[in-house]
Amino acid sequence: MLRTFFRAAVAAIVMLSSTAAFAQEGHDMGAPVVVGTLELSGGFARATLPNAPVGGAFVTITNNGTTDDRLVSVSSSAADVGQIHDMSMQGDVMKMRQLPDGVVIPAGETITFQPAGLHMMFMGLKQPFVEGQTVKITLTFEQAGSVDLDVPVLGAAADSAMHMDH
Repeated sequence: MLRTFFRAAVAAIVMLSSTAAFAQEGHDMGAPVVVGTLELSGGFARATLPNAPVGGAFVTITNNGTTDDRLVSVSSSAADVGQIHDMSMQGDVMKMRQLPDGVVIPAGETITFQPAGLHMMFMGLKQPFVEGQTVKITLTFEQAGSVDLDVPVLGAAADSAMHMDH
């Protein structure tokens, strides 16, 4: 019973994972975005409940270069704080942890930020993430620099940008 409750609580936190729509122009996630040797695609956020304190976003990053890069930080004008997180099963328990050193994007490889795995967590939301809107997020890489993305906000249960949750 306690495990079921814990899993439901973790699922609720992950379902709140999104970002919000703001005035500055960013790259529309309808097409892949290239920054340096990195290609970003499939970005999305999940709709949150009103007054939700946290939201998250997800994206796929492919390093087409010959050297590693590192996602060192994430931010959004939609939230007070942006962090890079990872979720993993440890025995029967789902654990979430912040990755303060970021995530390496190995040369020639693809890293996918997705629900119940690597994700971007935004805390202190200034407004809810509303399905059908977009959220501006900024990803900063060690080598490639920073890039702004406008990610679509999908339904609360969406598991990828291809799954529109309708």
